[in-house]
Amino acid sequence: MPNKAWERLMAGNQRFVADQPLHPNQDTARREALSQSQTPFVTLFGCSDSRVAAEMIFDVGLGDMFVVRNAGQVIDPVTLGSLEYGVEVLGTPMLVVLGHDSCGAVTAAVDSYDSGETPPGFISDVVARILPTVARARRNGRRTINETVAQNTIDVTDKIMQLSSIISHAVEEGRLIIVGLTYQLHDGRTTVVARYGGDDSDVTTLAS
Repeated sequence: MPNKAWERLMAGNQRFVADQPLHPNQDTARREALSQSQTPFVTLFGCSDSRVAAEMIFDVGLGDMFVVRNAGQVIDPVTLGSLEYGVEVLGTPMLVVLGHDSCGAVTAAVDSYDSGETPPGFISDVVARILPTVARARRNGRRTINETVAQNTIDVTDKIMQLSSIISHAVEEGRLIIVGLTYQLHDGRTTVVARYGGDDSDVTTLAS
């Protein structure tokens, strides 16, 4: 089932890139059908950036995607609980971590790392959670913002597996695949940067 979810997700992104969206599941009948329950096929954890509206870039509709978003897609207990709800309660067979080019939160963390200055207010909390990724990216030779975005997407994917026993068990039992993707703002394409779960056929599919 995770393979089917992946194929559906990528087919939607390809339509979006080709400027041929179908805008599925967005009519009155769909709204009425969802009034009592939901069965999304993917849980997605992404950045709050206004340019990265998940349902649009994957061309899906109402009830198709359980979306959790915050600046820089940083992990905290409420976020993990929300992701666990999507996986365990709603039963989605795929969890996507979505980073994107020119991320403002990652840029703020890189600037703070280089300058030693702390941003104002609670923005500093967001930056503090990303600073270890900036340091790791530098150790790995990744110095640009977009390279650091990729590192952040990998790190967040790893943290979800490390911190959530519910999600890691779902992967171990073969009920879930986790995929880390980065999104290119200029052309709408996505690139796989991390993955947990699946068999050999999944590896082939995800790498293509």
